This record gives sequence, C-alpha cells and structure tokens, in this order.
Amino acid sequence: MEWMKAVERLREQRRPGVLVTVMSVRGHAPREAGAKMVVAAEGTWATVGGGNLEALAVERSRAMIETGVGEPEVIEVALSDKAPYQHGVQCCGGEVKLLLEPLPVVPAVAIFGVGHVGLELARILARHDIELHLIDSRPDQLETERLKVLDDAVARVHVHHVPVLPELVVAELPPGTHALVMTHDHAEDAALCDAALRNEQLATIGLIGSRAKWARFRRKLAEDGNSEEAIARITTPIGLTELTGKEPATIAVSVAAWLLQLFTAERRPTPAHREAKA
Repeated sequence: MEWMKAVERLREQRRPGVLVTVMSVRGHAPREAGAKMVVAAEGTWATVGGGNLEALAVERSRAMIETGVGEPEVIEVALSDKAPYQHGVQCCGGEVKLLLEPLPVVPAVAIFGVGHVGLELARILARHDIELHLIDSRPDQLETERLKVLDDAVARVHVHHVPVLPELVVAELPPGTHALVMTHDHAEDAALCDAALRNEQLATIGLIGSRAKWARFRRKLAEDGNSEEAIARITTPIGLTELTGKEPATIAVSVAAWLLQLFTAERRPTPAHREAKA
C-alpha cells in the first residue's frame, strides 16, 4: 500500500508526517471508512477523497507538523454545498470524520563498540521506539547468537560490521543521531571522535573513558585541526554523574538514563487531544 511505504520512507529519512484516516462516514462521501493518506511538509501519498475534504486534512496536518503537535486530532467535515469552505465546495451530502495521527521523528542512537557496556546499553535502548545502530570492528561482537538478546526489540536495530575504518560509518548516520564512542581500542575511539566532529548533523557525541584519556584526546583532536568550539561538542564522561559504579550494567543504565533525558528535551510540548469541527 502506498501510504504504508510513505510511513516507512518518512521514518527512514527522519522526517515528520501525519497519518490521516477516514474514521467514519455518514451519508455519501468520496472514500469509505478506513481509507488513509500520509501528509508531510512537502508531499502527500494516497488519498482520503480529494477536494475540500482532503485540502482541509492536508492543511491541518501541516500545521500540526509545523507546531510539533504530538497528540492525535479528530476533525469532522460536512460535504454540503451550503458549507462555506476556502478550498471549494463538495456537495456529496455526507459527513466525514477524520483521524489525524502524528508520525514523529524517533530518536536515533549509534553505539560504536558493542562490548560489555555497549551490549548492556543496547539491551536497554532496544526497549524503546528508536533507530539503534550497532557498530563494531570485531566480528565476534556482532554474531547472531550474541545479539539474540535483542530479538524482541521494540527499536529497529541496524548492525554494522566494519573491520576496517569504522569511522566511515559516521558519515552514513541519519541526521540528528546521538553517537556514543565506546570501543575496545583508544586509537579507534580517537579516530571516531575526529570523524564525529566533522559530521555537523549529529545531535550529540558521547565518549566513555577517564579524564586522563580525555586529556590525551583533546590534545590529539586539536593537533588534527579541530577547534576548541568543535571539541566542546564531545560529552565525556557520559551518563548521570550521580549514578556511580563501574559494572557494565550500571554504566549502561546511567548512559541510557542520560539519553532518555536528551530524548525528552528534543520533544516539543504537545497539546491535549481535542476534537474540532470543520
């Protein structure tokens, strides 16, 4: 179905949209209950009947996208030649109720290094509706048997095995991704940090490690031509400062909680559900 493909495309491209569904029809109408269409800021897919009915749905959907409305809305449209509408007249004689459901941009996280901490973190994040990228240069860390703990994931999990130059994956990440650098190799971490700083579309860059490690990295990143302003984009250490402990599961919980705070901050305030008559 065209509308289903559109929903998938918007999610992959990390673009917001609205799914419009004909909830009910009373009398005559262009489409039956259950008909759907998808509206984005620059495009529509499928149809709920065309004419004034569809124009109103598109107009309201785009207003929802622009203002960041996160709750569904219901609108009722009377298809009467006596109803004054700015988009023209439809005189089918019926009434149509439309459900407008926001299709938000879900968070995206890339974990570079799926060792003890990385896997524990993936297990927690996989319980949330996000795009989760797992990257490691070691094939054994991404074996199917090891990643079975993610089989029931709510998240969409993307596995990247990059034995050479894993930093190349940084350029392929979707805009707005939260990148976490936590590999087994400090040299690999340094290369990933440098690549991440050169990708201005990342939401955040997090680095796991000690203060001594970060001091060395700061010098190396500066020597490689990164400005102090750019280097400041890297957050280290990552996680909640008040949650201490060196066990992989504890570190993973701390980092996951920190990320969830970032996800919450990214969301705009949303109004309560409401019904409107058009």
